[in-house]
Amino acid sequence: MTENNNNDNTEAGADGPERVLGTPSSEAEESVVSTASAEAEHEGPYPASETHAHPEEVQRRGEKIASLWFVIAFLGGIGFLVSYYLFPPNAQDVPAIADPRIGQYSNVLLGSTLALALFGIGAGMTVWARRVMPHYEVSSPYDDLPSDDEEKSSFSAFFMKSADESGFTKRPLMRRTLIAAMLPLGIAPIVLLRDTGPLPGDKLRDTPWADGVRMVVEGTDRFIRAEDLESEPNGMITALPYVVHEGGHGEGDHGEGEGESERYAENYHLSLNDKAKSVILLIKIPEGDYKSGMTETVEGQDEPRINWTHNGIVAYSKICTHVGCPAALYERTTHRILCPCHQSTFDAANAAEVVFGPAHRPLPQLPIGVDDEGYLVATGDFTEPPGPTFWDYAKD
Repeated sequence: MTENNNNDNTEAGADGPERVLGTPSSEAEESVVSTASAEAEHEGPYPASETHAHPEEVQRRGEKIASLWFVIAFLGGIGFLVSYYLFPPNAQDVPAIADPRIGQYSNVLLGSTLALALFGIGAGMTVWARRVMPHYEVSSPYDDLPSDDEEKSSFSAFFMKSADESGFTKRPLMRRTLIAAMLPLGIAPIVLLRDTGPLPGDKLRDTPWADGVRMVVEGTDRFIRAEDLESEPNGMITALPYVVHEGGHGEGDHGEGEGESERYAENYHLSLNDKAKSVILLIKIPEGDYKSGMTETVEGQDEPRINWTHNGIVAYSKICTHVGCPAALYERTTHRILCPCHQSTFDAANAAEVVFGPAHRPLPQLPIGVDDEGYLVATGDFTEPPGPTFWDYAKD
């Protein structure tokens, strides 16, 4: 029994060394050595057995396609910058995009070129990941959360191996086109800083409203009489100033035979900027509903706000003092003016004081009266600038 056991453990006999039971044969040893050497030569961050690289031909084709997308993204980014400067202010310092039709063209160009740039970068990165980068099947046991010093010191080497295997360092065409594609988008935020200034300064203090300027219904050329609101208590009309541009005809050009309700403002002309500053709400409020705020003296004036009304008709700026949205909704029973954007609410019967929402100051009030022909007119300009509070209102 003893001799048989010895013979089983020494199959090699005299011609070879004794092999201990359970150890690999020479062929298995060679296989283990070859696998270890292959993994040692592999440059990626994970072992070769866990890495599935694409054939070189597939990687080269992917590099070219990804580079093409990056070139398209670069051209889209350049197009975005060109589109931004395509509509500069004209000789009168009025932006060309103030024309609604030109503004639409600008929006289409800016949106399409930016979309092309972003889509090109995304498509190129997708091709890069699917055609150039290898795929991994990695499995590792759960370790303690804190990394040991050896793992921390090997991170930089792991990162560089990942960069090499991703193709970022080995494939200059793809790398350079990616950088070129990202460059215009990196410059774009700096270029867009042009829109942050200059601050309006005193420009918002001056509007087309002045003593004796008539009012017209917004969207029409019809003058407004006090009777237009007298017949509808608690009514509201959106109005603009009647302005004749240089070289136009004056009020005397309206024929004598025209009915007063049919008189129109010929050559009525306001820029979008002027409309944005001067649009007002005319509201008819029973005089008994006015509150204490209307009896207060206007800052810088010697008369109360109630004197700026006419037979219960009061005029407020339509531009919300929060961020400039049109405060266009009016609740007749409570005399509340509501801005639909962020729900700022103003009390029209109490000097447009803020009763709810993020706005911090009342809507500016416009002093009004009637002229000799019974048409509503302004008796001056706003005493404070209309529009959002965050603008610089201070005079130089």
